[in-house]
Amino acid sequence: MELSDRKRQILKVVVEDYIRTAEPVGSKVIAAEMGGSVSSATIRNELSDLTEMGYLEQPHTSAGRMPSPKGYRLYVNELMEEQRLSLAETEKINQSLQLKMEELDRLLAQAGRAVSALVRYPAYIAASRKTSVTARRFELLAVDERNCILVIMTSGSKVKSQLLRMQLKLEPEQLPAAASLLNGHFVNAAPGEMSQRLMNLADQVSPPLFLLLSQAVSFAADTLEEAGQREIVTAGASRLLKLPEFRDADKAHELMSFLADSKEELPMPEHREMEILIGPENVKEALKDTSVVVASYDIGDDMRGLIGVVGPTRMDYAAVAARLSSFAGGLTRLFGKQELPPKEEPK
Repeated sequence: MELSDRKRQILKVVVEDYIRTAEPVGSKVIAAEMGGSVSSATIRNELSDLTEMGYLEQPHTSAGRMPSPKGYRLYVNELMEEQRLSLAETEKINQSLQLKMEELDRLLAQAGRAVSALVRYPAYIAASRKTSVTARRFELLAVDERNCILVIMTSGSKVKSQLLRMQLKLEPEQLPAAASLLNGHFVNAAPGEMSQRLMNLADQVSPPLFLLLSQAVSFAADTLEEAGQREIVTAGASRLLKLPEFRDADKAHELMSFLADSKEELPMPEHREMEILIGPENVKEALKDTSVVVASYDIGDDMRGLIGVVGPTRMDYAAVAARLSSFAGGLTRLFGKQELPPKEEPK
């Protein structure tokens, strides 16, 4: 159902106010921010509709509204205004990029700390080199009629997963058929062979099934190409303790432990300059109540990198995306001008 302009405006106000305050937003606040052009009674009706449609949540009967993951997704896709950095912010980022060209792991640690300080959320940074890795097994897990999770076990005994948003509706019973085709035709295949194997199946399967296979094979090929020597560094996990969403010590400890012990399972989207994953769009259970913003940068020498931010779903997406994009661009320029020193051999 298409949202009216007024509903979209109200949703935008709720999201941005909740990002600022971390408190549910009421009709009187919204009416004031809309300049009194809409009555509180009308706003309450619109809030009720947006809640029924799944864009907002109401934590208590008498409380105001807060955005749901669906509401944040619409905001990020259609309502969020691109934020331009101020001269002061740009200068701060440029200063943080005055990194010493040390060994890669040390350089990544420097960059991770700098990004975490810029956005005030935990950050992670990764660099990987292409290697010859193949898939040992594929699995497809249904989420709903338009989404499923692809799971790949690689020859290096690593497990990779990705949320696939299907272009055409696929019936649940077709997922086992798709998994069977993946395991029958793409196990042990080199990434460079996968496209041709996919085209050989084009006349044998239905269009929805072929589109799903295409998405799965594309992700698998990219993952296998970059599944080799990956350096991952996390920074700023303790910043979670300052956020209202993580006042519960157990909840904060669970996410901090994930960042420390399971960093290989952090989202690593392929071939996208910027990716925003909101709440349940994150495959890993530890990230279900968070949002992750990831940007890519180029290292050269057949290597690429990713830099990500982990925070509450209430994060200021526009500000985080702008700062992360600027920092990633700075890293690309930094690597383009200088070479990493050779890694020291252990004595």
